[in-house]
Amino acid sequence: MNTKSIAQLALEQGGGIVRFAPNWVPRYYCVPGRRIKLHPDDYYALGSNRGGFDERWFASTTPADNGPLTAPNEGMSFIVLEDGGKTQKILFRDAVEELQGKIIGERLWNQHRGWPMFSKFFDNMGPLPHHVHHREQHAKLVGRRGKPESYYFPPQANNHGGDFPFTFFGIEPGVTKETIRETLVNFTKGDNKITNFSRAYRLEPGTGWDVPPGILHAPGSLCTYEPQRNSDVYAMYQSLVGDQIVQEELLWKDCPPEHKGDFDYLVDVIDWEANTDPNFVAHHFVRPKFVRPQEEMDGYIDKWISYKSSAFSAKELTVLPGRTVTITDAAAYGLIVVQGHGKLGSWSVESPALIRYGQLTSDEFFVSEQAAKAGVVIANPSPTDPLVMLKHFGPENPDLIL
Repeated sequence: MNTKSIAQLALEQGGGIVRFAPNWVPRYYCVPGRRIKLHPDDYYALGSNRGGFDERWFASTTPADNGPLTAPNEGMSFIVLEDGGKTQKILFRDAVEELQGKIIGERLWNQHRGWPMFSKFFDNMGPLPHHVHHREQHAKLVGRRGKPESYYFPPQANNHGGDFPFTFFGIEPGVTKETIRETLVNFTKGDNKITNFSRAYRLEPGTGWDVPPGILHAPGSLCTYEPQRNSDVYAMYQSLVGDQIVQEELLWKDCPPEHKGDFDYLVDVIDWEANTDPNFVAHHFVRPKFVRPQEEMDGYIDKWISYKSSAFSAKELTVLPGRTVTITDAAAYGLIVVQGHGKLGSWSVESPALIRYGQLTSDEFFVSEQAAKAGVVIANPSPTDPLVMLKHFGPENPDLIL
């Protein structure tokens, strides 16, 4: 069976909704927080030299940038087709290139020629180093896109807070560029103490943050749902986290060759005005907002959980126990089921208790624009347990009017 027929059959089989295989991504500089339902024996399934699985990527057409040991298609989502007792897979990227507007909608295909975002679970036991995702003008110098992202902390994935459930954001007003430059010069001298000049905020499950490119941030140890632009561009600006040394190569990651060793360039990557904003919380903290008035939502609760960026948006949909609802959206979206079981169109869906590495699941799907506009029938047969899913959308969602 050729690639084209796999993509078409998968879309037809699900009535415009396709199923994904779990997409696990290791990070060699991280210790897994063990809240993303992977079997305890499998967090280091690729070997200690690759690091532990502390990320699961959703609806991704973006390869992970994990250095020279990165496996082919690492970070890329696969659509699963089960037909006639056979299981076949196709890269989501290839399916989008073939089906184009039939799966992501003509608006996104015409504007982006692909699916321009992905989401993930980030699940680390400790905090990440203070780092930055490049703005467009710096990212394009190395052939990449600038990377805005956002955070939401699902209660279902945060049975514990990890070692440090606080995130450093930005730079304290009044700190000079010379001071930050000095911390970068001192990167190889041990602890460069860059977070001395930042502020940590306690993380609260059920809320989130908006993080445009150019803002320094050291994500804390809550398990985080992260909608973001389809880019893996970054540079680490903190040299020591706890007892873990950050390799110098990560300071210069995604730096043009002609600027390697140029600390002024590293400072220029920082969006200084945004980092020193005295009203940082007001501009970047995200508390969920109802999609529509509560009295209009019969049998379900729909909330915006990411709504400050034009590059993507996200919702948390809860279908109440014993209810069947029809949900319409104006755009295509990926989704991950985080609680309960039920039906999503013709698909049986569930949030598994435990997943072996390489095992297929029924918790991640992609809904085409046509199916989303027609309305997806979602049934929750449980008499007690809500059916909860997180939905990630591409740029400029027509429904996002707050």
